[in-house]
Amino acid sequence: MTVALGPAGKALQAVPVGSFVHTSALPGSADAAASAVKRARERGELIRIRKGLYFKGAKTRYGMTRPPAEAVVTEVLGKTGVGPAGFSAARAFGLTTQLPAKPAVAVTGRRVPTGLPVKVTTRSNPARASLRPLEIAALELLRGDWQGTVDDGWPALVTALGEAVTSRKLRWNKLSEAAEHEHSPALRIALARLRDDLRTSGVLA
Repeated sequence: MTVALGPAGKALQAVPVGSFVHTSALPGSADAAASAVKRARERGELIRIRKGLYFKGAKTRYGMTRPPAEAVVTEVLGKTGVGPAGFSAARAFGLTTQLPAKPAVAVTGRRVPTGLPVKVTTRSNPARASLRPLEIAALELLRGDWQGTVDDGWPALVTALGEAVTSRKLRWNKLSEAAEHEHSPALRIALARLRDDLRTSGVLA
């Protein structure tokens, strides 16, 4: 016997493959939404990411595809003041071939939810809220992460960040302004060194 779908069930059917589903965003009552999600999971149409958050992946012979860890972080935390850290920051600039066992992110001034599939570092600098994820990655590398994550050391870091500045993926003024509010002396020393190197190479005036 076919069970008639309520508003929440119909909404779930309309969700495109490769999308996240928040139970709280489904139409109808909370109980109806929870029941619709439960039935969808039993049919193999959704996988649970964390409480209240599910993913509608593509069905394969090996099961349903899962979202990348970075996509989960963006869905939960958003993009404001959030960016890669550690090896993840180095990979964002193509500076390492190492694949971290667990992606790492730095978040700005907030209480981080539990159960995220990444290593999370919290920073108290509110100026980071205006930065792009790649700019936060640059700050994390300059704080000292580059020493253990960049395959070819400081020269490779300078080249990569210089190219990012030239292509406007990094806004030097924004990066410098945010760095002034960091509590890391190592970052300010590295940024000054980077500025000198970029001026020598003609990237900065």
